[in-house]
Amino acid sequence: MTTTPDAPAGSPRGGALTWNLLDRRPSDIPVAADGARRVTPEWAYGGADGGGVRVCVVDSGVEPGHPMVGELAGSHAVVERDGEPTVVPVEAADICGHGTACAGIVRGVAPGCELTSVRILGGNGGGSGQALLTGLAWAIDQGFDVVNLSLSTSRPQFNQVLRELADRAYFSRTVIVASAHNARIESFPWRFSSVVSVGSHAEDDSGLVLYNPSPPVEFFARGQAVPVAALKGGTTRNTGNSFAAPHVTGLCALILGKHPYLTSFELKTILYLTAANVRGA
Repeated sequence: MTTTPDAPAGSPRGGALTWNLLDRRPSDIPVAADGARRVTPEWAYGGADGGGVRVCVVDSGVEPGHPMVGELAGSHAVVERDGEPTVVPVEAADICGHGTACAGIVRGVAPGCELTSVRILGGNGGGSGQALLTGLAWAIDQGFDVVNLSLSTSRPQFNQVLRELADRAYFSRTVIVASAHNARIESFPWRFSSVVSVGSHAEDDSGLVLYNPSPPVEFFARGQAVPVAALKGGTTRNTGNSFAAPHVTGLCALILGKHPYLTSFELKTILYLTAANVRGA
């Protein structure tokens, strides 16, 4: 694992690279964009519920029938077959609760979307880089509209293949929403420009999405004390960038539900133009 140094003083916009927005307020990162006057939230996703949009949660699995999650369109897992990882249909279940929490957030934002689970994590919340590659490649090949990836790997041997997968998704209109690491650690794929990367802000507002003018993280969403689905039909509050990303995944589902033919670039542009600090809200 390597840490990322602060940006040099002469770098664009100056200051340190930002992984989260926990020590500042939304008013501390104002951004102006003339286009935001025309691309409004009402135009982008007003009246939408995510209907017709296929979302894949690549995580620890999802508990079936949870009140905050609802019906799943499918449940799959990465397993070893003849020494090779492959994705197979499995009975819906969650190993550690992380995937259920993320799925519940997506459902809360976009109640009409179609949710599918791919389990790549084990009982302790850990997993292999090969399982990540296999599960993500499967989701891209299945043509999901949005993939929620609230996890990452810091192992450099997986970077090139992950980058190729992220590019393949980008150009095939599968939007990968990836959470930043909670620590200042080099990990992937959230560091790739072809994904939508998300960190946490500390505001108690699940609808507040902010653009970050000091990358690598591109957007901030609620990630502190977030009400989430817990195992056995329960609820709890969790904190971390993992729970910020599915807010943006749900928002992507709303936008695509209203504008289904957007490219990944167009969708990311709309996320930028409708961010609260860009449009001056």
